[in-house]
Amino acid sequence: MKGIAGFYFVKSGETISRCRARGVFKNQGIKPAVGDFVEFEEASGEDDGVVREILPRKNSFIRPFVANVDCFVIVVAAANPDPVPQVIDKLLVTAEQADAESIICINKCDLAEAGKKREKAAESIETIRSIYGGMYKVICTSKDDEESLRSLRDAIKGKTVAFAGASGGGKSTIVNRLLRRREMETGAVSDKTSRGRHTTRHAELFSLDEEEAKILDTPGFTSFDLQNMKMEEIGNYFPEMAKRAEGCRYDDCMHLAEPGCRVKEALTAGEISQSRYDSYCAFVEEARGKRQY
Repeated sequence: MKGIAGFYFVKSGETISRCRARGVFKNQGIKPAVGDFVEFEEASGEDDGVVREILPRKNSFIRPFVANVDCFVIVVAAANPDPVPQVIDKLLVTAEQADAESIICINKCDLAEAGKKREKAAESIETIRSIYGGMYKVICTSKDDEESLRSLRDAIKGKTVAFAGASGGGKSTIVNRLLRRREMETGAVSDKTSRGRHTTRHAELFSLDEEEAKILDTPGFTSFDLQNMKMEEIGNYFPEMAKRAEGCRYDDCMHLAEPGCRVKEALTAGEISQSRYDSYCAFVEEARGKRQY
């Protein structure tokens, strides 16, 4: 459920045991991650329990170090801070690579109803829906809207879920509301930078018992490096490009300047969003740069 200073807190049934990891893990350069399924010995007397084995993982991530994520809820604010499509796209690509579902949660939607940021927030909501609505589930939430929170609760039922997105978007606030608790700190958005301040100190897994869901709250997942992703593979993680790539003239088409590219034709026809294609090009360049070094 969490790991702090070399201690791992393992839940079995309704009991949480504080454990140490086997010394052999350190020799092998591995350690348990939040979200892992493990075999362990329970604590005896004043001694801590011991994690004996880490079971095979569905997926894992380095920063933050978590495993077995079924679904990412990508939280973006309608305004304050403004959403950044390339950040959203990098999170989506990483989720696709990890074979995890993605839900886009537009938070602070009440800003579109009143206040000085009304027009900007309303425009952001419409833009996100138009770009992503045909590929991913998009849910709007706001602090006083319980119906939208129920929609999100229903969407994550039975899954291990990680919340991701730019700091200040309201991830911890949403998690607090889902868990009906106030323990996690929430941070204001800096007036000077319009960016949120990180408030979560460590990764931790919370049970949402009535829905049989588990929620990962983490200090990271604001963006990702493209983990060991080859530039030739990146198009596979853009669903709207992947389904058109089979129609390209060349099997190894990179959808950049090649003739007979079905993806470029779809872009020209407005079937693919320009911002999504721009993100794709940026990620290919990022992967190409890593290959050179």
